[in-house]
Amino acid sequence: MATTADIRNGMCIDLDGQYFFIVEFLHVKPGKGAAFVRTKLRNVTTGRILDKTFNAGVKIDEVRIERRPYQFLYKDDMGYNFMNTETFEQISISGELIDGVQYLKDGDIVEVQVHAESETILTAEMPTHVVLEITYTEPGLRGDTATNTLKPATVETGAEVRVPLFIETGEKVKIDTRTGTYVERAK
Repeated sequence: MATTADIRNGMCIDLDGQYFFIVEFLHVKPGKGAAFVRTKLRNVTTGRILDKTFNAGVKIDEVRIERRPYQFLYKDDMGYNFMNTETFEQISISGELIDGVQYLKDGDIVEVQVHAESETILTAEMPTHVVLEITYTEPGLRGDTATNTLKPATVETGAEVRVPLFIETGEKVKIDTRTGTYVERAK
């Protein structure tokens, strides 16, 4: 059991039977009245943000979360299959638990968050940037680099992203998995 004095960013707590990550918090001591802690919580399963205020000194249930690296192997009807890079144990994770799953390719390493006591999988996080090859895009015209115009392109995982006009089929590009936007050409 922790108290509101132990609250920190990234901490996972159990609130009414659901798990929440603390996104940000602020200890407030008004001139009149008791102190309190204003927090923004992100639901682990749905990703929704919740504003919650705790009175100072209130006990909260801290949940111990472990982060483990897993390598993506393949996808089948059971879900996405991963292998722990340390113990070589294989697990299957449903696509709803993986952020940015449309950019996942064979061999990618994801960070899986596991509830330490019950060994249940909470979420799987992709790396913030991945390098993917463009499999199809319309050809760009010479000299079309003066404006920030974007065109659709299909990457090797089948996802569609918007890229600048000068990008051609076969090039490798860096993509932000959180927003799905083009970052730069891969070197």
